[in-house]
Amino acid sequence: MRASAPVATMSSEARFLFLGCSTSVGVPVIGCDCEICHSSDPRNTRTRSSVFLEGPFGKILVDSGPDLHQQALRENLRTVDAVIYTHGHVDHVAGFDELRAFCWRRETDLPLYGSAETHEILRQMYPWAFVKEGTASGYVKPDPRVFEGAFEINTLKVTPISVIHGKVDTHGFRFDYDGKSIAYIPDVKLIPTASKSLLQNLDTLVIDGLRPEPHPTHLSVSESVEVIHELKPRQAYLTHMGHELDWAKTNASLPAHIHLAYDGLSLTF
Repeated sequence: MRASAPVATMSSEARFLFLGCSTSVGVPVIGCDCEICHSSDPRNTRTRSSVFLEGPFGKILVDSGPDLHQQALRENLRTVDAVIYTHGHVDHVAGFDELRAFCWRRETDLPLYGSAETHEILRQMYPWAFVKEGTASGYVKPDPRVFEGAFEINTLKVTPISVIHGKVDTHGFRFDYDGKSIAYIPDVKLIPTASKSLLQNLDTLVIDGLRPEPHPTHLSVSESVEVIHELKPRQAYLTHMGHELDWAKTNASLPAHIHLAYDGLSLTF
């Protein structure tokens, strides 16, 4: 039985940090008296899913969820060079206004990468940020960038991975740097065949694993394990988890190369 998940080693130049790994309601869940919501294991305390990549390519935030303020303080995040969005659901964008702190010391607008649909949602939710004329100083200064295929942020190659999240098309991302690769797919029920072709030869796959029972819009743990076996990454981590999953018990039940993520877990690559 494994006491904890190992830190993956890819190289010493960059890191992939889990800011949060919960589903939309967070863990503990408000008003819940279950054992996991009252657990003393800090790995069972989960903020909303988001990750942060840092290396010679810069400092990249993936999603700005409602817990961004707490996550940034916890991890001492002071600079963000770009934000990449998976989709426009509230648990992935509701911390948008917290991005102002990362704009104060910038001389240029903050690049925001996302699909056309995600950018439209951001404009509807935060119209004040996208009005260039007369915008007050100190607020978020976005530089919207719509992706339609793979793109690069300095030396980091980013490949959007189209997936199905219930009735919503969302994106995961494959990150390639210095000959190593990590894919991050936090909200998914089905991966189309064309997208699976982009997920071959991965060093690490991070994928949705909501709970033991099936769910209409998310992969269950057993479904995630099936996808991992099919794609054959060297190692994998489950994220976007609910309060049905106890970290230690669930982690011990998984194959040796599959682990549950936890807030603050840092992988190097």
